[in-house]
Amino acid sequence: MSSQFTVTPIAPASSLRERVETALAAAIRSGEMPPGELFSAPTLATRFGVSATPVREAMLNLEKRGFVETVRNKGFRVTGVSDKDLHDIVEVRQLLEPPIARRLAGRIPEEAYPELHALAERIVDSAARGSLTEYLEADGVFHAAVTAFTENPRLGELITELRSQTRLPGLAGLLATEELAASANEHLELLSLLRDGKGVEAEKLMHRHIAHVIGWWAGRPEAPEATV
Repeated sequence: MSSQFTVTPIAPASSLRERVETALAAAIRSGEMPPGELFSAPTLATRFGVSATPVREAMLNLEKRGFVETVRNKGFRVTGVSDKDLHDIVEVRQLLEPPIARRLAGRIPEEAYPELHALAERIVDSAARGSLTEYLEADGVFHAAVTAFTENPRLGELITELRSQTRLPGLAGLLATEELAASANEHLELLSLLRDGKGVEAEKLMHRHIAHVIGWWAGRPEAPEATV
């Protein structure tokens, strides 16, 4: 129970339980709370500066999502994800997200780009500051916003769910690295390609971006062709 992770200040915009859950999910997905480690609600509550109740509620919800399991009289143990599970998720995402990028190239209204660019800049900024919770939250909002232009809510919901299931166990080890900065900047690069109508290039970029899940973001080196 001794692992340390960065707790992003809890904003009042959402319920306390939701904000705690978001921060805990990000810590689990990024590897800051490693698989197999036990955490108690009171200990986590102290870190967040809140009562144990919203933490316990958040952890129970995370249990339903498969992120943790209850250990009687001890707390919650972070669950692991097998390499096969990770590869399976990546395979499905590769089938969905890159073709969407190609389809949307040149079709997103010009007036939408300032907001999308601001989201991408937030990802870059949070990566530079080492705020993994904000990084993952901004990343999710950005990709959901782009996917929304397909005007297919079911597709957006499916991709959002797949992204929420994606574990990035090596992400915490990428703080202040060129790899994290490069992957963050890919969001700005994607917007540039979409705006210029370069569908083939946008599709290739999304393939590379998603491949980081089983490369950099899993704490593994990537082949040169995957990172250029």
